Amino acid sequence: MSVAENSPIIPVARVLDVSGLSCPLPLLKAKLALAEMPSGEVLHVLATDPLAPLDFQAFCLRTGHEMVRLVETEARSEFFIRKA
Repeated sequence: MSVAENSPIIPVARVLDVSGLSCPLPLLKAKLALAEMPSGEVLHVLATDPLAPLDFQAFCLRTGHEMVRLVETEARSEFFIRKA
């Protein structure tokens, strides 16, 4: 899934850049960040691991967090995750 440039802006509480890290570190760091955030806030994750989209989508399904938006480019993936 990708997103058009005219998509609405999502208010983000925290940005987590895990670029350059490989599985499982991006997901582990995101889990720690989400644990520190109140429910309803959005975490914006930047990742370059090619498997990150699959990992983060499965993580959200298992934990009840909402994947508000997923933006994929050749260089990286961006995840907007609302904490359950």
